[in-house]
Amino acid sequence: MIYVPIIHMSTDLGTIAKAVDKRGIAGFGEEFWKRHRETISEFWDSIVKYFANLEVKDFKIYQDGMVAGGEVGQKIVEEGVKSGSKNYEIIADLLRRGAILVQTEDFAMVKEERDRIVKITQAKTTTEKIIAYLGYRLTKDRLLKKRDNYIAKRIDETLNQGETGILFMGAYHNIIPKLPKRIAITEVKEAKKVRDYQRLLPFYHRDKKGFAELTKYLVSPVA
Repeated sequence: MIYVPIIHMSTDLGTIAKAVDKRGIAGFGEEFWKRHRETISEFWDSIVKYFANLEVKDFKIYQDGMVAGGEVGQKIVEEGVKSGSKNYEIIADLLRRGAILVQTEDFAMVKEERDRIVKITQAKTTTEKIIAYLGYRLTKDRLLKKRDNYIAKRIDETLNQGETGILFMGAYHNIIPKLPKRIAITEVKEAKKVRDYQRLLPFYHRDKKGFAELTKYLVSPVA
C-alpha cells in the first residue's frame, strides 16, 4: 500500500471553502494564510511528481471521503478536478493510466461529519457557533474511529494478495495500524510530520523554526 497522508486544499472543501479561508485570514492574517495555501499547493506538486513516472496499471485507489466507485466515483473525481483539487487531478491521471477507483467510505458517516462542520461555518451567532463546535468535538473522535475501522475493512476486503493500493487519506486518520499484517506500507510523506505541521499551524509563532522546517519538508521532493 502506497500511503499519501494528505492535507486538504480549500478547493477540496466544497461549499465550506470560502468560510474556511475567511476564518484563516481572520485568524492568521492574509499574508500568512496565503503562504500556508502556497505550502499546501507545493506539497501536492511534490506528490504529482512522485506519481508521474510510476507504473500504476491495476493499482487500486482508496480516497478520503470517496463514497462510491465505478461511474459514480468517476463523476465525483471529475467534479473535484473541475473545482481545482490537485488531489483529484492526481487521481484522474492515475485512472487514465489504468488504476482502479474503489469505494472507500460509508456515505452516512462522511455526511454526518460534513454536516457538523457545515453547521459551524454557517452559524450566525456566537452561541450557535459554540453549540455547533461542541457538538462536533463531542462526536469527532468517535466518528473518526468508526470511519477508520470501515476504511480498513474495505481495504482488507478489496486489496487481494499480490495487488498494490494507493491510499490518499487525511493525516489525522489512524488506519495503518488497523490493516492486516499482510499489507506492506510505503509512506510517500511521513504522516507524523504532516500531522505536526497541522497541529503547529495555529501556534506557529511559538516555534517559528520548527514550523519552517516542517514547511520545508512538506514541499520537498519525495525521496
